[in-house]
Amino acid sequence: MKLSELLAGQTHHTLQGDPERTRITAGTAFDVDRVAPGSLFIAVPGHLEGGPGAVAPALARGAVAVLVEEGCVLPGAAVDACVVRVPDTRAAAAVAASRYYGEPGRGMDMVAITGTNGKTSVSYMVESVLRISEGASAGVIGTAGSRIGDEVIPMPRSVLSTPESPDLQYLLGCMRDRGAGTVVLEATSMGLLTHRVDRTFVDVGVFTNLSQDHLDDHGTMENYRDAKLRLFQGLCGHAVVNADDPVGARIVTMMPGAVTTYALDTEADYRATDLVVDASGTRFTLHHDGRKYPAAIPAPGRFSVSNALATVAACHTLGHGLAGLVSALERMPQIPGRFERVTTVDGTSVIVDYAHSPDSLNKVLGTIRGFARSKVITVFGCGGDRDTTKRAEMGTIAGTYSDLCVLTSDNPRDEDPEAILDQVAPGIESTGTPYERLADRRRAIAFALSEAGPGDIVLIAGKGSEPHQIVGDRLLPFSDMATVRELADIPAVRTQPALR
Repeated sequence: MKLSELLAGQTHHTLQGDPERTRITAGTAFDVDRVAPGSLFIAVPGHLEGGPGAVAPALARGAVAVLVEEGCVLPGAAVDACVVRVPDTRAAAAVAASRYYGEPGRGMDMVAITGTNGKTSVSYMVESVLRISEGASAGVIGTAGSRIGDEVIPMPRSVLSTPESPDLQYLLGCMRDRGAGTVVLEATSMGLLTHRVDRTFVDVGVFTNLSQDHLDDHGTMENYRDAKLRLFQGLCGHAVVNADDPVGARIVTMMPGAVTTYALDTEADYRATDLVVDASGTRFTLHHDGRKYPAAIPAPGRFSVSNALATVAACHTLGHGLAGLVSALERMPQIPGRFERVTTVDGTSVIVDYAHSPDSLNKVLGTIRGFARSKVITVFGCGGDRDTTKRAEMGTIAGTYSDLCVLTSDNPRDEDPEAILDQVAPGIESTGTPYERLADRRRAIAFALSEAGPGDIVLIAGKGSEPHQIVGDRLLPFSDMATVRELADIPAVRTQPALR
């Protein structure tokens, strides 16, 4: 494709070469080590694997064109390539990548989910209910990677829930070409702020909730909220929002006539009442358009029902039959790393959950306490190089709901793991709950299992289905659930059966 076609309609200034005569044949790239002959290299300031300083290496690897921002100093070797300056390389990259792959989002139903908690759960639920109710093929892009049904689409290892725009558009193109009718995308605050979701042509944008998280990136809750709201400022055609959250009301005013609401405590288009929660799941009554639907999901807790309402509302908005969607809810499989449950041979229940913020940890532990009949042991930590203000608060929450806490590492990154635990410990101590400090996560899980007996519940919080620990700049293989199975000698996945 001609570079001029990728840039059409965008503000740009050609520094050298001719965009009309320059053909991009090998895609777009931010990372210099992924440049191939015929690539468009996009020099994004601050990007660790690329940036303005990587222009020369990108050209040496065969890039035929480069996008830069104001102030980028070009090497002499750039004379053989087309170089174009744009006001914002990330914004330009989203348009260029989308066009290169034929604007794949236009050919599928696109659902993007944003909010502090629930993004992964809702994305899995949407894929599951469409597959179960209609046999439909849906793609999922998010924290756990990218797949169509059970087919994983290989990508370079990354810690981004919302991929950078060149990767995202490539994935959408693959899903379109493999026949996906729907794609569900996790839209993180940073993904929205840095234009990764631009030009994905989202049909339905879902807002789940907002609570404290990622202040290390955004500084204030207002900035964090505003980043989430970008999805509803021209990036989606219709919104499905949680009316129980104050931000939901704000979105209603932003997109008049194009918002569907769901709630547990507030009047809404889709509402749940009569919740009955136990260890195996939740039964409830779903209300919509004057009708009642008996419903059940194989996941305990109010937050799980809220996610189910978001799922049904989004799919029904896209035109799928409501009765079939509700029926499919109770047949969903467990969501990896989201209240994922297994029972050891001696009768200890183990729950692995992604809860890594005060709000999510409070909801998960509050749900567990609602049905626990014996001891609750919580294994958790706090991520390094992230918001430090939540650490003691999470300690207090864990201590309040638990009979024993085990402090451990959770992606320490560039921080000293023991220093992180020092900041969490005062919160637990304020509750008087006994606790153990074991920075080695495997040892922490082993200790928790050794302290648990029949009927006890061990919650392992923070990492969910993540397959690695982030230590420094390394991704070290590690899975909470795989570690539990190994330590407890559980030979195969043992999931909870669907509700009957």
